[in-house]
Amino acid sequence: MASIDLDKVLDKAWADKSLPEVLAAPVSALKGVSERDGELLKEAFGVTTVAQLAELKYVRWAQALAALNEAR
Repeated sequence: MASIDLDKVLDKAWADKSLPEVLAAPVSALKGVSERDGELLKEAFGVTTVAQLAELKYVRWAQALAALNEAR
């Protein structure tokens, strides 16, 4: 089972929210992602939520490449 320290990855305003709420949240709910970053992600890829960012094919491709590199 995967786990993550939500205080390390979420803005303080979102740290006490449920997982479904976080996934539906704007990408700016992620620590270090500004509202402007969110606007740029929307312009470039149509991404507006944390869940959409996770599903973005480019993110998945980059994760797969990183995993392949680690497995070498």
